[in-house]
Parts: sequence; C-alpha cells; structure tokens
Amino acid sequence: MTRTRDRTLSKWSVSCKGLLKPSCGRSEGEENWREKLVLQHVNALEILLHGLCGVPKEQVRVHELCLKSGPNLGVVPSEVRLLCDLAHPTPSWTVRHVGGAMRGSGADQISVLVRTVVESKVSNNVLRFFYGLGYKLDHEILKVGFAFTFHRGAQIIVTVTSAHKMPKLHAIEEALPITPNIHMVEITAPATAENYNEVVAAVSAFCEYLAPLLHLSKPGVSAGIVATATAAAASLMSNSASKPL
Repeated sequence: MTRTRDRTLSKWSVSCKGLLKPSCGRSEGEENWREKLVLQHVNALEILLHGLCGVPKEQVRVHELCLKSGPNLGVVPSEVRLLCDLAHPTPSWTVRHVGGAMRGSGADQISVLVRTVVESKVSNNVLRFFYGLGYKLDHEILKVGFAFTFHRGAQIIVTVTSAHKMPKLHAIEEALPITPNIHMVEITAPATAENYNEVVAAVSAFCEYLAPLLHLSKPGVSAGIVATATAAAASLMSNSASKPL
C-alpha cells in the first residue's frame, strides 16, 4: 500500500507551452546542423532565463509513467501520472492527476490554460499499488533538461526538456530521444480560484520576455516560429562569452 509522505496538494495550474526548434533546414548535413542549432537555442534560452530569474537552474530528469483505468474501475475512464524524480541521489515519487481545462468565454479570452491539478508525494511501491487497483500502463517517457523556479508576481516554474523513450519496459539508462531536434518549454504557476487572474497576468507578462527566442501559448494553440530566433540566440551567446554566469 502506498504511503503519503507529504500533504496532497490541490491547486489550479496556469500554463503556457512552446517548442524550441530550428526554423529552417539545409540540404547538406541538415541533421547535424539542426542539432547544433537547437543546442545553440537551448543554451541561449538558459542564459536568458538565468538573467531574468536571478536563480540557479535545477536539473530535470523525470521518469513519467501514464496509467489509465481498467474496465473494473467504472465506465468513466481516468488517468494518473506517476513521476519519479531522478535528479537527486534518492529518487522521489509523486502521483499527479490533471483535470480538465477551464472553459467558457472567460477561458477563451486569456492566453494561458487554467486547470485543476491534484498531486501527492508517495512511496516507491506506488506503481504496484495502482496495478493492484486495476490501472494499466499506457506509456512512459524520460524527460531530461533543466528548470528555473522563481517569484515574479507569482511563483513561476519554467522547464526546458527533451523527451526520451525506452526501448523496453523501464529501461531508463537505454532511453533515446524521441525528437532530438525539439525541446518543450513550459511555464507553469500554481493558483487558486481567488487569484488566478493575477497569476495569469504574471505568466503572460513573463512569456513576453522570451519572445526573441520563441512563442509560448496555451496547449493546443499553434504560435508559429520566431523568424529572428537564430539571430537572437547568436547575440545572447556572443554577449555571454565575456560574462560568466
């Protein structure tokens, strides 16, 4: 049976997402060129975030398992995600359930997604516990990258990760990039029913600072590619060469 190590956290989550990827290609050595370009963009984004946030980055290495309910758990399907944080010497587990997005005219008029999230710290036998309940493993991925957690009108978390797949069940050390030339950039912030408007404004305002490198928008809304991203990345890299972080 799983043990809760920390209190269950029920909150609203405000989020924006974007993809960091090259805006064009070359016929000769295109794949290597794309990899170098994406690396330059990621490094430039890290430099920009470090300057904006004023805090050290945190390493992200998370094994994420998506579980879906079986037929014995009712006619309404449910989904939970188990997250194993591997960035520290002692891995820690979290169970998370993400609810539906806020709907209505108010939701359509804001540039971010607002939804409910319930999560709790759990012990390392949580997977066996959910298997016992009747949940089945749908898929698993390994997310690798970095994050910044800071306060700017609200507590904001920016994560930059690439997704890796396992060739066989739970083979974390053998994981390979799913999309080596694309990184997911996500900005999230906890909120409540009383203050989500202020949090939305804080997240939207911060997203504007990243506009030279990428567009961020609510999930499901295409924001297009920043035409000047390569020039902006080169400028950031050049300026930082003589300024140690």
